Amino acid sequence: MVNIIGRIIVSSSLLELPKKFLESLYSPFVGREEEAKVLTLALLTKEHVVLIGEPGTAKSALARRAADLLNARFFMYLLTKYTEPAELFGALDVNALKQGVYKRITKERLPESELAFLDEIFNANSAILNALLSLLNERVIYDGYNVIKVPLRTLISASNRVPDEPELEALYDRLLLRHYAKPVGEDMWKDLIDSSWELEFTDKWKVKEPVMTVQDLDRLYSMLSEVDLSQIKSKLLKLYVMLEEKGVHLTDRRKGKVLKIVSAHALLNSRTKATEEDLVVLKYIAPREIDDFEKVSALLSEELKTPIKYMRELNEIFNNIKEAGKYVDAANESDPRLIDLIRSLRATKDRVISLGKESGDEKVEEFSREVGAEIDRLVEKVGRKLGIYT
Repeated sequence: MVNIIGRIIVSSSLLELPKKFLESLYSPFVGREEEAKVLTLALLTKEHVVLIGEPGTAKSALARRAADLLNARFFMYLLTKYTEPAELFGALDVNALKQGVYKRITKERLPESELAFLDEIFNANSAILNALLSLLNERVIYDGYNVIKVPLRTLISASNRVPDEPELEALYDRLLLRHYAKPVGEDMWKDLIDSSWELEFTDKWKVKEPVMTVQDLDRLYSMLSEVDLSQIKSKLLKLYVMLEEKGVHLTDRRKGKVLKIVSAHALLNSRTKATEEDLVVLKYIAPREIDDFEKVSALLSEELKTPIKYMRELNEIFNNIKEAGKYVDAANESDPRLIDLIRSLRATKDRVISLGKESGDEKVEEFSREVGAEIDRLVEKVGRKLGIYT
């Protein structure tokens, strides 16, 4: 019994780490919660990610901070078409070569990193491309007669474009998670300049100690297979069909790995049972072209029972209540439609209460109570106009 309780306590404590890591990762950056979430999901699943977008959208800074928060061995490099393999994988050991041994000096290079960031990854030439394919898929580098096993957990990559060259298709497909990193909107510019100042001239966001370790990530990875996926598989298959109908095609590799990311999203929310909300990760996996990101997000927001969907419906009801209030103010006491309005408002309140409970989300439930209270006030106002309430 002690052992069982001990495991439960350890699991509970462990489940708190991903969310804590995520919050610590995006805290210094304005408007970068989604990017941080994609990186966290990649780390939890030992998958790789590409951030697509213009320079200056915090891509490399997020990668570097992730490594600091994990105390992980980190390597970063900007690729050009002239980048030589030795720049990534280490120079040949000349002394060893004199003795007839072919090997590289890999210290502080990509083969020894646990987390890596490659900027402009689609500039990779054929020599580097071939090495990256085996690195991403098998965690090995085939170098001459040697097979170098690497401890790399996740490769974070960046590009300002989606590749259209056939020779880059295999590499692009191996980057399971994809996100379009846009510049922040005008409403965030003030926060952006304040945050940039703090990052530059203060130690407010300096990582003083790791939030979790690579070993913690390994333990969390072992928990992915324990997540209950029974409630979402049929919905996932329907979404695959809908995506295909909209011209968004997932390769078999990508279809097969979605459940792993779904499980990680559940763990990120401290759950061991997946819900429809977790299928939102398709927006990081299904898109290929830039236009696909918006297309997939729109489909998911319509089809999934997520907090966003519930909030959207509650907002619509709230706005309708406000409009109904204006009508009541202008109506006279003999208007027969006021009686019908009371009946309609009571039915609407039942729907509002149902939405709050069904969502299972604290913020949605809180907003549903606010909307319900607004309905009560309007019912009372109609009642007073009709002389029902005093």
